[in-house]
Amino acid sequence: MNIQELLNRTDRFAANAGCEITEVDEQHAVAEMTVTVEHLNGGHVCQGGALFTVADLAIAALMNCHGELTFGISNNIMFVSSAKEGDHLRAEAVFVTNHPKVPSVEVRVTNQTGKLICHVTGMGYRKSSEMLRATSSVAPEIKK
Repeated sequence: MNIQELLNRTDRFAANAGCEITEVDEQHAVAEMTVTVEHLNGGHVCQGGALFTVADLAIAALMNCHGELTFGISNNIMFVSSAKEGDHLRAEAVFVTNHPKVPSVEVRVTNQTGKLICHVTGMGYRKSSEMLRATSSVAPEIKK
């Protein structure tokens, strides 16, 4: 099972938010979601936590794509414009540096027209354990 299949199968929070990983290779990862009424905040635009969730899923896929368990240790999000109900969001993560212990990633979240919605940076810490072994015993499959 690759990282895309694993996270799409076991990341309950992202799945419940409507997020899905659609691409992963050694250079980039993409997660996508469509903004629904459940994602809207009091201002009737997509809540920042929903934007962060789709970006965070892309970060997780990229940082863990080599099979080494990597946890996020620092993230920053800059909101550029609002996403609205019906927008299809694409979060593309790329490495800034793929350091063996402390990798860093940047993510651009755009809508269906390519408009930048937010920019996210993330830093992780790689443990000395395998991703598949560490998650297979604790994360059952998401029931759909």
